[in-house]
Amino acid sequence: MPSLGLSALSPLARLHRPLVWFAGSMVALALVSAVGLAVDDRILVGVPIWTKPFKFSVSLVAYTLSLAWMISLLPTTHRAHRVGWWAGTVVAVSLTIEMVLITLQVVRGTQSHFNHATPFDNAVFQIMGASIAILWLSALVIAVLLLRARILDRATAWAVRLSSLIALAGAAVGFLMVRPTPEQLAVDEAPITGSHSVGVPDGGPSMPLTGWSTTGGDLRIPHFFGMHALQLLPLLLLVLAALAPRFARLADERVRLRLTLTAAGTYAATVVLLTWQALRGQALFSPDAVTLAATGAIVLLGGAATALSLRTPAPSLAEEVAA
Repeated sequence: MPSLGLSALSPLARLHRPLVWFAGSMVALALVSAVGLAVDDRILVGVPIWTKPFKFSVSLVAYTLSLAWMISLLPTTHRAHRVGWWAGTVVAVSLTIEMVLITLQVVRGTQSHFNHATPFDNAVFQIMGASIAILWLSALVIAVLLLRARILDRATAWAVRLSSLIALAGAAVGFLMVRPTPEQLAVDEAPITGSHSVGVPDGGPSMPLTGWSTTGGDLRIPHFFGMHALQLLPLLLLVLAALAPRFARLADERVRLRLTLTAAGTYAATVVLLTWQALRGQALFSPDAVTLAATGAIVLLGGAATALSLRTPAPSLAEEVAA
């Protein structure tokens, strides 16, 4: 566990080490999985068998490094930092268990998720489910600590806070996937219980690389977009800060804060829309009129809010959401 003297060290040294180590292991797993994709011709649920560990490892590099950075923002002289450190460590351990079991099932040539075909497969999936539930609760603890902490400027503080909350919501979409489909309910002791897809079976026509269904709803889409708010909202703030020397309005912290709140609101609305679309069995690029209307409303409201945010700041927004 880090000592309270870390405030004197460089930002990289303050990063949560177990999460950084885990991210490093995921880089290694991504390379192994890439080799597996090249040399192993086995197909599982309609895609090359090494696709899942490859996608998970690449995604988790971004997720855990972002979380490691956010934990480093907690005051090092406060108990919150110790609590955040232990919560981050639990996240790293939980994800390690998850990825070891996913890789084990790939080596065995069978599904890791939703698999109840044998007592062993069922035990694997139950352990994975428990580890993810613990991970989610630990991430919730970190989000609460970030909400309470006074960190950096207000725009950065709210980018971190809101992105962590949206990421939690995106992660929670995963719990919807374990529900049995009507077809599975019709079979006694179905070997597979749960599905990424809605309205169509897993393993059907899908997009290249992502594997998302092109014929029905897919809950992995809002799951993915929600979790990666953890990188995209802080990245937006970095872009705004980089542009500030060229654009006077962006040099004003209140403008950056307003743009951050607008982006977070638009992003959250998009995650809700993607979840709703998937639950109605619609493929991402086959929206109906209602989905298109909701998309248009989000774009219009987001654009209007962005235009208002760029106006010369007036005194408040509850004093621009006190940090």
